[in-house]
Amino acid sequence: MTKTSVFPFAVPEVSNERVKLVAFDPDRHCDTFFRLSSPHPEIYAHMPMVAPNSATEFKSRFYSDSTTNILSFSNPQSFAFAIIDKTCLPSTEDPEGELAGTVSFIRTSPTDLCTEIGFIVVLPPYQRSHVATNAVGLALQLAFSIGLCRVHWLTSTTNLASARLAERMGFEKVGMIPWHMRFVKGKLCGKIGNGKDLPPGSDPEDLWRDTLSFSLAWDRWDTAAKAMTEKAMAR
Repeated sequence: MTKTSVFPFAVPEVSNERVKLVAFDPDRHCDTFFRLSSPHPEIYAHMPMVAPNSATEFKSRFYSDSTTNILSFSNPQSFAFAIIDKTCLPSTEDPEGELAGTVSFIRTSPTDLCTEIGFIVVLPPYQRSHVATNAVGLALQLAFSIGLCRVHWLTSTTNLASARLAERMGFEKVGMIPWHMRFVKGKLCGKIGNGKDLPPGSDPEDLWRDTLSFSLAWDRWDTAAKAMTEKAMAR
């Protein structure tokens, strides 16, 4: 099945010595992504997205005609990358290394020249390594190089690792959004909520997420954050 992204910006491949970001190819990447992620549903604990039931179902999310699904090629606000770990041997997924996860531009506005870095999944074998910082760093470098002026990062108040990563990469916390996301039947889906009592009349199986909001604009990138990002990527 062939379908091309309708993302409004030209997005080239970007890489350094350790990591490469390429356009996510469902036919090439979904099988391995599902194989490595399916034993770890906790990957999705803080996300509105639920874990796919199969590689085929995961592929269908990319080929969906939905203009709101953050992975769909039909969504003009989103662009999904495969993260390739170039410190590994060539694989069936990529001649320069192994598939280590995914990251996306989401909620992108060509009018306001902004995007959000989201759906960040570093697969378990590659966690606590150079992969996350280099993937996010490359995504930031790419965002500003294609003319965007502001990048957002939203994460659950309970996802401390994500918040720490944002700050290491130069983002500034701008606030907290209470009751930001409702995880419908979240208790049954393995979601992690905000730990608060549910609003009156709620389904007892629901959970809610409070969200920390971070932002990084072009002027801070040029004066301070770019150097912070490069330092984090070099570790």
